[in-house]
Amino acid sequence: MANPESGTRHEPNLLQTLGQDARHIWKDVHRTGFKRTINRTFLDLQQFYLSAHSRDRLVGMGRTRRAVFLVGWLLKSLFLKLTPARRVLLALSFVLMWQAANVESRGDTTQISIHFPFLGIVTLLLILMLELKDKLLAREELEAGRSVQRALMPDSSPTIPGWDVWLFTRSANDVGGDLVDYLPLGEQRFGLVLGDVAGKGLPAALLMAKLQSTLRALAAVETSLAELGQTMNRILCRDGLPNRFATLVYLDLGAGSGGVRMLNAGHPPPLVLRGTTLEELPNGSMALGMFPEAIFSEQRVEFADGDALIVFSDGLTEAMNGSAEFFGDERLRARLPALARMTAEGIGTGVVAAVDEFVGDARPHDDLSLIVLRRVS
Repeated sequence: MANPESGTRHEPNLLQTLGQDARHIWKDVHRTGFKRTINRTFLDLQQFYLSAHSRDRLVGMGRTRRAVFLVGWLLKSLFLKLTPARRVLLALSFVLMWQAANVESRGDTTQISIHFPFLGIVTLLLILMLELKDKLLAREELEAGRSVQRALMPDSSPTIPGWDVWLFTRSANDVGGDLVDYLPLGEQRFGLVLGDVAGKGLPAALLMAKLQSTLRALAAVETSLAELGQTMNRILCRDGLPNRFATLVYLDLGAGSGGVRMLNAGHPPPLVLRGTTLEELPNGSMALGMFPEAIFSEQRVEFADGDALIVFSDGLTEAMNGSAEFFGDERLRARLPALARMTAEGIGTGVVAAVDEFVGDARPHDDLSLIVLRRVS
């Protein structure tokens, strides 16, 4: 008979955990610098709690006035984001931590002053425990959603005769709204897709799953990419959410053939790298899910040996550093010629490395996805 306690998990040691946390924080501070770590923390708080209008007002203030307003606005936003019951408890905790109860006796007895900050601390800890409970429950659901999302996407780049392919996607949050997929459509025909749903997080991820399932159902039976775009658009307009749309680049290619058919539905134009020369493909049609009667068109691109196609989401060019500067098209175009002799993976990792170096310690602004397709003999 198995030992009933053999599978139990031991509670972590509190002192060891605190020690590990302290070492982790020290390494992070030592790597980035104390001032930079504090600035990054306050920048994250401002991005989450303050509106764009409030952040713009802070820019024009002096240092002291800005600090006072920042603390005040953060506390106000904190109160407003809590539930009504927790708002009352938080206000009560502040009162209890500062309020004193004085007990005075007369005669031969001594005057005693008793303070009760402990009740305020307990109330504050109660709020913290409730908020942490909500966060952990939400995180468990998001982690489950992320596992499902990963299962729906290719776990590796596909092997296609005559082509070198590299696929990459990275979410800004636990789940994302970018779609990168590979569709085998027959023995000699293959589909690649990069889609970008407006917004990010869970709503975008749900619509992305709808987009992926619709495309997988239609891609093998639609011979015209223009008709494929129109059918997908009507379905998303019918079943989608208000003010939610998706851009998409769909590539249809054959094994051993240098010709690629392409549907671009509102997506940033892909780039073709021919030697060290960059060519931007024409703009595509309208984004999916906006107008049910939108018209879509098919493009065709021919590739010689060594030519590469770079399809990217706007999370690449709109990657933002700590100074609120975008990576931009110019930096991407400046980087690509130096990668001309690389494999598809080398081109892709070189671009991602340039973006990561530019962003630095700033929080990811949007999902980032790439497809690099290189013609090989």
